Amino acid sequence: MLEVQSELAVFVLLMFVWTVFVLYSASVFTWFVEVLVLAWRQTIAAGDVVYGYDDIQVRIITIDAADIVQSTVNAVPDDLADVRVVAEKPISVEGASVHVVPEEFTCTATHKGRALEWARREIPCDKEFVLYLDEDTLMANFEGLPESDIVQITELPLYTGSWVTYLSEVFRIGYQREQRAFGRFSFPLYAWGGGIAVRTSLENEITWDSKTITEDTDFAWRAASASDLDFTVLNCKFRNQAPPSVMTMLKQRRRWFSGTRQDSDLLPLHYQTFLQFRLVAWGFSPLIPLITVVTFLVPGALPDLMLYRVGSLVEFATLFVVTGVGVASYWSESKLTLLAVPWTPILVVLNTAGALWGFVSPVEHFTVTTKVSLETVEERNPAFESGSLTQHDGRNDLPEQLDVDRFSSELRKSLPLSED
Repeated sequence: MLEVQSELAVFVLLMFVWTVFVLYSASVFTWFVEVLVLAWRQTIAAGDVVYGYDDIQVRIITIDAADIVQSTVNAVPDDLADVRVVAEKPISVEGASVHVVPEEFTCTATHKGRALEWARREIPCDKEFVLYLDEDTLMANFEGLPESDIVQITELPLYTGSWVTYLSEVFRIGYQREQRAFGRFSFPLYAWGGGIAVRTSLENEITWDSKTITEDTDFAWRAASASDLDFTVLNCKFRNQAPPSVMTMLKQRRRWFSGTRQDSDLLPLHYQTFLQFRLVAWGFSPLIPLITVVTFLVPGALPDLMLYRVGSLVEFATLFVVTGVGVASYWSESKLTLLAVPWTPILVVLNTAGALWGFVSPVEHFTVTTKVSLETVEERNPAFESGSLTQHDGRNDLPEQLDVDRFSSELRKSLPLSED
């Protein structure tokens, strides 16, 4: 009886590890197709624009983070004059018109989506595009917008106090390279709201009035359902903040996973199937490095798995490729990201553990990711002098100049997980 139970346990374990392996293998294959084939010549360079500053209204969404928003407004190029701040509570910001969402305003959308919808209805706009920024997004290399319905602007998160989360963001940026292929899809697989421009006529047609916790992806999917959507990626490399702690990052990833999964019924059936496969692969991807290590360190743990060991080793190597793509994305701005390469297995587990959390326990409510002031970022980040961020002009890039002594000190303080 015990022997039968033992054989059954081994069979179930083998089925599980092979299922994870097949799902992740398919996910890796599709990522390479997207990045190497579909994304070819799909990204618009920062200077290759059709619409200038006079065609754009900027809207910055916040609850009441006046200090952080002020830095974001300061980074908007001076000639981009129409800058609006949409806040949940009264705040004072120089250089922008502040609009406060009335407490009595109600619609289907909630939280950030409610603020977006109120702004769409109440803030006058005669511009061709509305450029939405998160409260912590610093514009960079921005000269205007290309011809498109939705323009997704690339991002490079900044170190804000946790090297673990910063390096995890490097891996995410590498994986997110696939977004450059989304213009070839009828439905972009996701969108990032920290820097996204929407044609005003499309915004008024689709509206933000939808109950969701991933507003930008939800909007893009509803827009694609209504018309032949033109989705473009503009490579400006806006700078935003990496989560200040591991727990904050896990909660953020959990929300992304949960929101995307909850909104998937907006997609056609074949896209739903593809998305669900990706979400499952994403949710269980932390197991790939762990299983790979177990099969090599404890050869007898899983019998008759030589093919699996070889295959999982190849998949393990692709994780470093993804990190390498992230490092390449940062390269002209920062060489610090090379630190992510040797830490790749740990970064993969941490970067995707939030997705597994969202798979097991989905969240239904929007939560704001914690931000810190730019003065604090300058104090903590060894690559920026005082004033290099707070006095930044969004026309230019934000290269990092490493102070080795500060870097060594910050690295010693920040790398232990217990201090995040």
